[in-house]
Amino acid sequence: QLQLRESGGGLVQAGGSLRLSCAVSGSTSSIETMGWFRQAPGKERTFVGYITWSGDDTKYADSVKGRFAISRDYAKNTLHLQMNSLKEDDTAVYFCAASNLFHADAVPWYKYWGQGAQVTVSS
Repeated sequence: QLQLRESGGGLVQAGGSLRLSCAVSGSTSSIETMGWFRQAPGKERTFVGYITWSGDDTKYADSVKGRFAISRDYAKNTLHLQMNSLKEDDTAVYFCAASNLFHADAVPWYKYWGQGAQVTVSS
């Protein structure tokens, strides 16, 4: 079983930065991809980006490309989402997720989910 716990959410002004973290615990032997998703009020959960478990590949949604970056801290078994140049449209609950599949970039491919962290970007 795998447990994921996000932290670092909060309120930030447009143009600012925020870093989310995801602590990973439990059995990771079958995990191939770690992803970030977000869900705005009244909308579906959407893909933000992923990093392969080996750390050798990343992919980002077009809406965040060049502004967001995913990294892993292997020593602390933690995943990070660095968010820069934040916009009001980035306001959402952000979820960390883990998949048994390579290069998983959609909600159905992820088996394990964190509880979510609220990010609010004000004008």
